[in-house]
Amino acid sequence: MPGKKPGPQVKDKEVYEKVKESGASKEKAARVANAAAKEGRSKIGKKGGSHSRYEDWKLEDLKERARDIGIEGRSNMNKNELIEEIRNH
Repeated sequence: MPGKKPGPQVKDKEVYEKVKESGASKEKAARVANAAAKEGRSKIGKKGGSHSRYEDWKLEDLKERARDIGIEGRSNMNKNELIEEIRNH
């Protein structure tokens, strides 16, 4: 949901928002933000991989990702709906 703030367990809210904007799930954004708070942003920035923004993904790939994380009703969703569900799952 746009505008929804992360919970108190998220230690670096700025990093959380940037990671979410890049297309990551809430869980991944929280993990990255908390690691950044614990280990330092520059250290975390050197770790991990990356993927393109969900807007750049094909519909078929979005449906596969939605299936992988257990989103129901994905076959009836359009691209924007899938992206929103994936990000908010």
